[in-house]
Amino acid sequence: MLNNPNIFIIVPAYNEEKNLESVLSQLSKEYHNIILVDDASTDHTAQIAKKFPITLLQHKINRGQGASLETGNQYAFNNGADIIVHFDADGQFLVKEIKDIIQPIIQENYDVVLGSRFLEKKSKMPWLKKNLLFPIARLVNKIFGGINLKDPQNGFRAFQAQLTPKLRMHQDGSAHCSEFLYQVFKNKLKIKEVAVTINYQKFGQGLFNGNGRGTGGLKIIKDLIFKK
Repeated sequence: MLNNPNIFIIVPAYNEEKNLESVLSQLSKEYHNIILVDDASTDHTAQIAKKFPITLLQHKINRGQGASLETGNQYAFNNGADIIVHFDADGQFLVKEIKDIIQPIIQENYDVVLGSRFLEKKSKMPWLKKNLLFPIARLVNKIFGGINLKDPQNGFRAFQAQLTPKLRMHQDGSAHCSEFLYQVFKNKLKIKEVAVTINYQKFGQGLFNGNGRGTGGLKIIKDLIFKK
């Protein structure tokens, strides 16, 4: 059991001025170590972030969501984190559910806890994502990574910070999610899935374009197959 763990919340952001202020306002009321990684946004993302008592890290060029998370992971690891949480900047995740993600690590000594849209809570997933992109990605994960989870493509997760060197992300784009799970399974870490709610603000992942959230679905699948 971890007593009074130092929790770092990593928030990758690229052109998220629309929802960022609300997300950071809620997060900063509950948590102290919030790390926003601005992936070379061209809007007011950085200016909004500077309004809050958080740490702002900035990429000089746009690299992708995976690269932003890796930047945040390394910062947290080097600055005394006990638990690292990945949390989106677009308002899809609920701040109140962070406690559900970290509780199994604190109370039950799990290494990694993964949010799932397919347990007792329901999320209104866009049709294309639910019926085409997600089933293909789940199959690719199972075939190429031996990953068999209810929701292997959920970015809401937490893990023990000491495991950061074993969970390095080399996929700069959205394929980082599967790469992260591949590392988890390869290292035989103790994992648990917990129910979370996803509030889809917009169609975040298309076939060809990620609409600000990274590469499109077909590019992710290609990366998973050829870059394992």
